[in-house]
Amino acid sequence: MKKYFSLVLFAHSVFALPFALIGFFLGITTTNTPFHWLLFVLVLLCMVFARNSAMAFNRYLDRNIDAKNPRTKMRDIPAGKVSANEALIFVIINCILFMIATAFINKLCFYLSPVALFVVLFYSYTKRITALCHMVLGLGLSLAPIGAYIAVTGHFSLVPVLYSFAVLFWVSGFDIIYALQDEDFDKEEKLHSIPAALGIRRALNLSVVLHIFSALCVILPIFFVPFSWVYYIGVAFFCFMLIYQHLLVKPNDISKVNKAFATTNGFASVIFALCFLVDTFIRTHF
Repeated sequence: MKKYFSLVLFAHSVFALPFALIGFFLGITTTNTPFHWLLFVLVLLCMVFARNSAMAFNRYLDRNIDAKNPRTKMRDIPAGKVSANEALIFVIINCILFMIATAFINKLCFYLSPVALFVVLFYSYTKRITALCHMVLGLGLSLAPIGAYIAVTGHFSLVPVLYSFAVLFWVSGFDIIYALQDEDFDKEEKLHSIPAALGIRRALNLSVVLHIFSALCVILPIFFVPFSWVYYIGVAFFCFMLIYQHLLVKPNDISKVNKAFATTNGFASVIFALCFLVDTFIRTHF
């Protein structure tokens, strides 16, 4: 079990899981749907199974590429900690468990589950065909808030879609920053990425634009939901973290990419979600 947790980097769930919680409780509070522990657990399980499938499949598909890259050659499959067949079996099992979990939620979730799996798995192929691979990764994680909302309500709505767009632009932007480390390697191996296509400076500029759109998408729900001052604090903190990571990484110095990628964005999502949840509690109980 420990080696599989290493394979899927369970800690990276802090990017999408907080937004799944936002979608879940947004569905409850805006539609007056009763809270059910079973549904909550099923949504969490869907997040775990989808994340496991996506991460393990990426490691499986990229195993030969990872072996060539000095930055990734010690990942589990190239290092021999997990075999390729074990990783693939792990992917299949988690895909099946994901679809089973959605079947216990509602019909719409179950019908959309193959689409969700296609998106999160297809990302692993995209670096071979397009520099827009970062957007596909963002799209995969953006399913978290709208998916959790649908699990509660059984239908789509504008505000959770705004949060999905926030995740799409946010993740795409910080994945471009993360990919700066592999600019030269991607060019040598003929892999596609924004840094390889545009160079470091223009890639960072594009990342800034994407993060501006992400900030707008967490601000816009203010016009549709009667949030309190707590939510405004969350928005301010999220936007500050977006700015801060761009102060850490510069065209002539990318030594702090890992701090910008993991630490900064992890805090951004967790604190923003906490502010949303506290705001929700205040609005529904006082």
